[in-house]
Amino acid sequence: MISNASFFWSKMAVFAFFLMLYYVIQCNGIGRNIKHCDLWIHSHRLKQIKALREEFKSFTKVINRSLKEFKEKTQADLKLIKAQNSRNVVYTRWGKKSCPSNAELVHSGYVGGSHYNNRGAAVEPICLPRNPEWGVHRDGMDGQKAYVYGAEYQMHTVSGYMRQFHDQDVPCALCVKRNKSVVQMFPARKTCYKGWTLEYHGYLMAGRPIHQAGSTYTCIDEHPDVVHGGHADMNGYLFYQVEAVCGSLKCPPYVRGRELVCAVCSKE
Repeated sequence: MISNASFFWSKMAVFAFFLMLYYVIQCNGIGRNIKHCDLWIHSHRLKQIKALREEFKSFTKVINRSLKEFKEKTQADLKLIKAQNSRNVVYTRWGKKSCPSNAELVHSGYVGGSHYNNRGAAVEPICLPRNPEWGVHRDGMDGQKAYVYGAEYQMHTVSGYMRQFHDQDVPCALCVKRNKSVVQMFPARKTCYKGWTLEYHGYLMAGRPIHQAGSTYTCIDEHPDVVHGGHADMNGYLFYQVEAVCGSLKCPPYVRGRELVCAVCSKE
């Protein structure tokens, strides 16, 4: 932009010099009197001013176009930087059909997993969608396959409002949190550490120790939902509340037989 301006004014200076030289030659070379020469110079000056005005208008258009291109490029660069710096994380909200208000719902589904009494069971629960798709398949139980069952809350020994959810089927929600880089479940916490944002909190649950299938510690929402029509005792993947056992686990701060809470937190 600076080089364009310098070129413009240097061009105007050369033009003005040769124009004045032309005036002198015209006035002296053809013997005009002073009055006629003044009129002639004035007429040509008006023409020069008009030419300068047009030249300046053209130069202004060039400057405005350059500024517009610079602004557009700057905005595009800022969008690119913002996109590169943004991070999204996905997590499952166990025991709920919906996501927190600050997260986006990917799908709402059913918790699935292996049967609690199978020794070769898969450990992790999964969040199955309500609208499954199928590949190549053959209906019927073939025997040489792995299996996935629904999940139930096991609350018959729980006190308080949670007892009403005993044998109910467990829903889940897959959620996306924008502009976050990590999501972590913190056992024995119902609040997040400094710098972290709470997604949800609840009770820590897992399989029962006397069952053959392995399980994993899972954070079930404090106010769980249930699957409509899923109140029958069909078993499958089972969730029991987790309580502390003193010994190698230090008491205090933990308390023998006390149920553990949990919190799921995100961080930028």
